[in-house]
Amino acid sequence: MNKGRILVVEDDKDVSKMLRIYFDSLGYEVLVSYRGKDALEMCRRQLPSIVVLDIMLPDIDGYEVCRRLRNNLRTSHIPILFLTQKDERSDKIAGLELGADDYITKPFDIEELKWRVQNALKRAQYENLTNPTTGLPSSKLVEEQLKQLMRRNGWTILYVGLNDFELFKEVHGFVAGDDVLRFVAMLLTESVEELGTVNDFIGHVGGDDFILITTTEKAEVIRQRLIEQFEADVGAFYSFRDKERGFMSVKDADGNERQVSLMSLAVGVVPESPFTDIREITEAAAAARRDSAHP
Repeated sequence: MNKGRILVVEDDKDVSKMLRIYFDSLGYEVLVSYRGKDALEMCRRQLPSIVVLDIMLPDIDGYEVCRRLRNNLRTSHIPILFLTQKDERSDKIAGLELGADDYITKPFDIEELKWRVQNALKRAQYENLTNPTTGLPSSKLVEEQLKQLMRRNGWTILYVGLNDFELFKEVHGFVAGDDVLRFVAMLLTESVEELGTVNDFIGHVGGDDFILITTTEKAEVIRQRLIEQFEADVGAFYSFRDKERGFMSVKDADGNERQVSLMSLAVGVVPESPFTDIREITEAAAAARRDSAHP
């Protein structure tokens, strides 16, 4: 089982290769970047669960990479572990002041690094910072973003859910269901990357509920792109026969078969309004999703 996605940002190819092989053997998906700017691009397109980050890089340094990740709403929650030859107290403090979660110096013990990575991931999940299936910001961070909305202008919420997802899981199992959730997370990320702004926020509320906060100007084009792309690609999760027919056959408790539509995306829209607390926002978002699922 995939334990999470690690991004190793290290220009020493021997060290990065060793880390890739080691963590891959432990069940992690491992991405490697040799340059800071490339790492930032990879974080936006393939959201990692944690970043193992060298300070000395050939373009921008690790401090700048950390600063930019922390200042971007889509990457601000990602745990960052500095990996460097620098061991001066001032260097450690500089990294921690920027928001790094941990710090380990070279030469390092690979077992110690393993436990530091695991502990950072556990802390993020325990504090409800990330959803363990999709890696997206979860309940605590979603609530913080909703609270900030009441002090901002020009925003729109897209509240995203899956029609007929529970029936899909009932037939195909929770592993296939998790694959669908990861697909939706990827679709949201790609859509924002292509059509949104750097300040847009994507969160996984729980179950098959996702939230995307964008600008009023970008909301409709992103909504259309999400629905169209999901409809075009969802067939990959079904058998050839189901895809051709456009439905699944499901037996009820009495053995009677009924037709169930293939999954579709429900995207409720909540425009900027003078909300007084986040409960009002979440109620409006839930109502908008229900309306979009049953037009």
